[in-house]
Amino acid sequence: MVTFSLQASPSDAAGWIELARRAEAAGYDALLAADHPGAVAAPFVALAAAATATSSIGLGSYVSNAGVREPMLLAADVATLDLLSGGRARLGIGAGHTPAEWRAVGRERPDVAGRVRRAVAVIEATRALLDGDEVTVETADLAVHGARLERPRPVQRRIPLTVGTANSALLRWAGAHADVVGLAGFGRTLADGHSHEVRWRAAEIEAQLARVAAGAEGRAEPPELEALVQRVVVTDDAEAAAAETAEETGLTVAELLATPFVLIGTEDEIVASVAAHRRRWGVTRYVVRADALDALAPVLPRAAALA
Repeated sequence: MVTFSLQASPSDAAGWIELARRAEAAGYDALLAADHPGAVAAPFVALAAAATATSSIGLGSYVSNAGVREPMLLAADVATLDLLSGGRARLGIGAGHTPAEWRAVGRERPDVAGRVRRAVAVIEATRALLDGDEVTVETADLAVHGARLERPRPVQRRIPLTVGTANSALLRWAGAHADVVGLAGFGRTLADGHSHEVRWRAAEIEAQLARVAAGAEGRAEPPELEALVQRVVVTDDAEAAAAETAEETGLTVAELLATPFVLIGTEDEIVASVAAHRRRWGVTRYVVRADALDALAPVLPRAAALA
């Protein structure tokens, strides 16, 4: 079975509620809200509103920046969402990359190793709080003193964890601990602080998956693999539609169409690509942007039926 989730952020109340209802009716597995403080709506407020208008679709941030989020506040947001949604919350978290988000909360963005250490510490503390434990951490990366989430308690026994990353160390950690590894396919962050080089070639994907597999060694149930899709185009001329993105990323059209980070082609071709990615990479989950909602709707039941 292959599932699709929809990542979006509200711009008005009525449109957001309608989007949530349409995503659920179409068969999307989850509605995921982007989390970039100051640039998009607050994700957990938006998701709580969506919870009141839906009954089955999963709800989560995709992904929260561990560098600027504190475990106690993050755990309280996730637990409250789980309570209000009747047990549909998900925790999506990553190490973050946008320098402005650190500056906005009075911090400077650490180096890559520091961001990874902070991410692991925040994830571990947040999960412990959601599990009902008392948490104390005192390191250079995180300070938490005697924290306990007494109320509200989550409805789910364990909130599903997605770690979104392309960093080698965090991919390995996620392989050992996450329920879902969100493959971002990102390379170096560019000068604007938002854009990235990409790691979409076959050898680069295999290297990322090798890190996940190394972390997952010995686990009875390895994590599911999820690809963050950057472009969806339903068309009968896949090569022409892929040409611009191929040029922007420095890939050939053939290399681009072979990655799980774009879905371009007819409905039949996209279903075939999804099946191929499952066989080759083990990818069984996809996150797409809101503009793909209607275009991919006919693909969802066919993807879900893949053996």
